[in-house]
Amino acid sequence: MKRFKEILKNQRGLTLVELLAVIVILGIIAAIAVPSIGKIIDNSKKDAHIANAEQLVAAARLAQADQLNQSTVFEGSQATVNNASISPKNGYNFEQLVEGGYLESLIDPDSSNKAAYTDGYVEVVKDTNNRITYKVFLDGAKYDIGSNSNPVLYTEITREDVK
Repeated sequence: MKRFKEILKNQRGLTLVELLAVIVILGIIAAIAVPSIGKIIDNSKKDAHIANAEQLVAAARLAQADQLNQSTVFEGSQATVNNASISPKNGYNFEQLVEGGYLESLIDPDSSNKAAYTDGYVEVVKDTNNRITYKVFLDGAKYDIGSNSNPVLYTEITREDVK
């Protein structure tokens, strides 16, 4: 019993080798986890861009339906709805949808000061069978969806389209 008490009192803690082994293991775990977390954050921002593009299309659909329900004043290819000038033949740009009250704002998830997108539009395309499709372009601080000259069909937007 006396020897057992001496052993308990003679505890010294971790040796240097044991401590270094723990530090190496933690370093390996951190080297694996940090890039994975970064990729998860990047993917969530891309998903937010896609959701914003879908919201822009929803606002364009609302504006288009509103034009059919209201007495719309047409001037050439321009129409005025809710005091906002919109172009029903080509589509709707970001500012027109905000001015028309169809969209409040879309915050760019990559902007450091939670600013709205700088540019974006929805192109409304009617095919020969009178089916309407929507193509979208959003210009963000870091990522864009589509390009100004080549918008993306909104039903087919994937993370790879967010560049």
